[in-house]
Amino acid sequence: MKPTPALPQQDSTYQRLREWISVGRFLPGQRLKIHDLAAQLGTGVMPVRSALQRLSAEGALVNVPHSGVTVPKLSAAEFDDVLQMRLLLEGVAAERGAHRIDEAGIAALRQLDQAMAEGLQDGNAAAYLIANEDFHRRLYQAAASPTLMGLIETVWLKIGPLSNRLFEVQAAQHVINHAHGEAMNALARRDSAGVRRAIEQDLFVAGQFLRPFCTA
Repeated sequence: MKPTPALPQQDSTYQRLREWISVGRFLPGQRLKIHDLAAQLGTGVMPVRSALQRLSAEGALVNVPHSGVTVPKLSAAEFDDVLQMRLLLEGVAAERGAHRIDEAGIAALRQLDQAMAEGLQDGNAAAYLIANEDFHRRLYQAAASPTLMGLIETVWLKIGPLSNRLFEVQAAQHVINHAHGEAMNALARRDSAGVRRAIEQDLFVAGQFLRPFCTA
């Protein structure tokens, strides 16, 4: 079997920055400096510049006059719209994924659920958010719908930068992982509708903590 060919540097840089936005590595309103990103990625400035242009064209970033490329801020109305889209898209993906996922996939989700619990216990927001995205991604990918997954990933670009703010609310840290446990219990019963309800609950609860951080 031939190894998977490496992506061209421009594409790999774009994918890496896209992932960083989705998991909240950058904050709303933050200015992204090309040379700093190139140093972090270990690449030249041209691939970074190209990636930022692509991400700006997708609406994941914005070009602000005299400020360069920045991470957009969401208004409350924009946040509500994004949350509704997440509930629709991710609810469907969770139910379809739960119906199709195999035992190895369930075991992987169980490990990620534990990783999220450990991230919360250690106060490690980055570890929690990375495991959280991987949990949702693996469940949704089991639905075997590239179109649906592509739509979800596009929505994640909108909400990712705001996700770090969850860890500024002490009350959120006590409840934001509960729904993942409910999802795992439903998976053990092979209750795909129950998995969907748990994921929708997860998104809704997190949304209530994040919405106050939106702009007026």
